[in-house]
Amino acid sequence: MTAPGTPAALEARGWGWRYATRRRWAVRDIELRIEPGERVLLLGASGSGKSTLLQGFGGVLGGADEGETLGALLVDGRAPTEARGRVGMVLQDPDTQTILARVGDDVAFGCENLGVPREEIWPRVREALDAVELDVDLERSTAALSGGQKQRLALAGVLAMRPGAILLDEPTANLDPEGVGDVRDAVASALDATGATLVVIEHRIDVWLPLVTRVIVLGAEAAGTVVLADGSPDEVLGARGAELAASGVWVPGHPPRVPALPSSLPGETLLEARGLEVARRRGLAVAGPFDLDVRAGEALGVTGPNGAGKSTLGLTLAGLLAAERGRVEAQPVLADGAGPDPMRWSSRALLTRIATVLQTPEHQLLAKTVREELAVGPRALRLPDAEVAARTDDLLDRLRLRALADANPYTLSGGEKRRLTVAAALATRPRMLVLDEPTFGQDAATWAELVGLIARLRDEGTAVVVISHDEAVLSALHARRIEVGR
Repeated sequence: MTAPGTPAALEARGWGWRYATRRRWAVRDIELRIEPGERVLLLGASGSGKSTLLQGFGGVLGGADEGETLGALLVDGRAPTEARGRVGMVLQDPDTQTILARVGDDVAFGCENLGVPREEIWPRVREALDAVELDVDLERSTAALSGGQKQRLALAGVLAMRPGAILLDEPTANLDPEGVGDVRDAVASALDATGATLVVIEHRIDVWLPLVTRVIVLGAEAAGTVVLADGSPDEVLGARGAELAASGVWVPGHPPRVPALPSSLPGETLLEARGLEVARRRGLAVAGPFDLDVRAGEALGVTGPNGAGKSTLGLTLAGLLAAERGRVEAQPVLADGAGPDPMRWSSRALLTRIATVLQTPEHQLLAKTVREELAVGPRALRLPDAEVAARTDDLLDRLRLRALADANPYTLSGGEKRRLTVAAALATRPRMLVLDEPTFGQDAATWAELVGLIARLRDEGTAVVVISHDEAVLSALHARRIEVGR
């Protein structure tokens, strides 16, 4: 048995994985070896199999009843499920890794399962929380944390275990700029202290380049998953940067090709907030007061640090959370007879008035297939079958989801789930959209397509509220900014 704290070796020998509910292989016939202590940046277009490979190394893909496997995937020469404690992983969705109700207990969970002595666990917990700059009480409820704070919590749990390999799937996607640097620095410190192997998936790669020693680029072809490039950062991104950027990989110096998006003139006010204070839990305001208007044909960008209340503001404007103080009032042109308070609207009334894309896609998936997911809203409106089919087919094509139409939404990659939830929100053709991190998990090509789609909706008169740390999105949309402070 490999001694704890020593770097782990990762190897794929003709390995592939296919979920039982999908016709195509998520990964197939992939060959690679990652030596102990290597620091690898894993790249590839959305849907190329990056997350599936990482989940395979982490031993969390499931058994034969959940899918089909080819070849072998090894951690220190053993199956990942037999290499307990050798791999620590932060998934795309931190909610799936939040296990216990209190912050301290959650960070300690992995150590306890590995049998770390009790007197050693709590110093590790405090050290890990300090490393990721999550400055909250150990008794703090994990449910009260923001999405970005939950990402830090998940990383702290991994660092406390001191594994031989650290696997990170988009670890900074929902973090503010300061948080991105904090997390990168925390990982760097852990690697320097332990020598652990690192594999990180990140579409925006600039922040990780000073830390990694190797770049592997995956691509999906009809015959299986291929390694498009493998070498040092200079060899891969320098010599083949233009080629990889054309395939959808984020490459520094090769920005995505976004069509010209002129700023449209805002139209009439659809929703106004006055003296608005917002709260995740009644009686505890987290942000405000706000005085703002949401106008047709305009993008309103909501920015600010993690935990400041951006998502809470978005949910309140969308009629999904009650205002703590002040008011949110829909104007007659948006309310259309439903009354001025969106919180009092029925679910069906919201469908054509205000649609919301949540920060975590899994929180709003309802159906068994992608096609059925897109039909949920139109069917709730009791549209004719022909109209439901027409809208669904249109969105499958516009959001690059046609090949996944019969797949279970939970088997999609993080970027594919994000496109699905955006498509589902558009299916009912609402007058107003609230989008929380809409470009999370996208490659350069799908990012540009999503931004272009949002801009077209804006220009057609839809009011768009965009909550994002992605400065490029807000700039491309010429968004009017609202800064939410702590």
